[in-house]
Amino acid sequence: MLIIDADVKSKQDSVGDCNPSLASSSLQQPPPSFEESVADHVLQFPQEDSLNSAQESDEEPPVFAPYDAQFFTSRSGDIISHDSHLNDDGEALYRFLLSQASTPPTVILRCQGSHSETHTRMVHSHHNGNTKMKTEQYTERITDFDFCIDIRQYIFGEPTHWSYADSTPAYRGRMYQEVGISEEKRKAKKSERNAAKVWDTERTRRGFPPWIGSDYAWREDQPYIMQTNSVLRSSWTLRQWADDYCASRKYLKEFNYHKVAYGWNFEAMRVAVISVVNSTHYRGDLSVQFETSQNVVSVRSHNRLSRALSNRWIKFLLFLTLIYPFIWLFKRFHSRGGGRWDVCGGAYALKRVEQTAKQSTPDVYAESPFRDVFETADATAQGSSLPDPMVRRTKVVGMREGEWFRQWEGTIRRAVQNRLQDRQPLTTPDDHPSHQALVLDGY
Repeated sequence: MLIIDADVKSKQDSVGDCNPSLASSSLQQPPPSFEESVADHVLQFPQEDSLNSAQESDEEPPVFAPYDAQFFTSRSGDIISHDSHLNDDGEALYRFLLSQASTPPTVILRCQGSHSETHTRMVHSHHNGNTKMKTEQYTERITDFDFCIDIRQYIFGEPTHWSYADSTPAYRGRMYQEVGISEEKRKAKKSERNAAKVWDTERTRRGFPPWIGSDYAWREDQPYIMQTNSVLRSSWTLRQWADDYCASRKYLKEFNYHKVAYGWNFEAMRVAVISVVNSTHYRGDLSVQFETSQNVVSVRSHNRLSRALSNRWIKFLLFLTLIYPFIWLFKRFHSRGGGRWDVCGGAYALKRVEQTAKQSTPDVYAESPFRDVFETADATAQGSSLPDPMVRRTKVVGMREGEWFRQWEGTIRRAVQNRLQDRQPLTTPDDHPSHQALVLDGY
């Protein structure tokens, strides 16, 4: 753009009036060069402004900082949060669940043995100034051994986020179990709830992943069902369930994220451990159980009543004063009372099946519990009419039950014989060489 001062323009006008030829010749002059235009004082900017604009362009955007929600750990090790932001922002709730899922649950194998002993003792009694002595019998419970083994150390890999199928009875925002989503939700029938409860118990005993429903059966494609593909069985994602929770205006609502360890046949392992204890000729009362703790992340309403109910001492006082039954009625039947969301969680593998390329090496899974499935798949592929059948090869990743039992069998037997009582979980078999021994030359 060519800028002409007002006084220059007036001079040109006067010149044009006096001598039109001069005016036309002056207007026909070529425009100034680029260097001359830049040197003009009208186009000059202060150096400070140019520096500030350069500095502003060099500044990086602020780094995203995740929200640090407030929470506390209950007596059982569960994570409980009454943070107000987690109750209003679905993204914050989703990120909080992902961060807490990085910590696997605590799984231990507890072995307890005890017996009862009946003893006789002399008792002195005073009656009307007379002292009498009599004998009485009493029963005392004696603990023979009580120890546990850490199973959590064998969990590997990242957690797999799962959700219940729409047809599975679960808490989806009300105080009773439902099936379906959104407007299609309905109250689950008693037969559906009972069937789901029976299957959940069986699934836990056999160590199946939580995304496997009761329609599961041993079939040819069984190893692929055990994989971590398509584990979000619900039509909604975890984020959508988080948004649904935050959109609810219920006064006593809670969102529970469950952590489940899978991969081992826990019932078969329990029976094997019992056989080891019985081999020591122990005849007392025996208890062998797998115990799981620190396996729930619960987000609850941020009002005072909800916080009070999370305190077990205040809740105990509410029971004593007969106030809690009225709170339960409000929570159960009022439209703005309570609501539960128990539809998702994280799965942590102790062992899982993965697909591999076709191999010509001998079968290295002869001891796998899925051996029959592999043989069926191979036989089906070999009997196919295709010239080059696609043989489904799989491998077991992680420690198998038999490997674990071989390592710990002797330790369990010696712990029973030596009447071991220890509250700290055992992490290493006692027949493994210590670190100090391994560093010795020639060991």
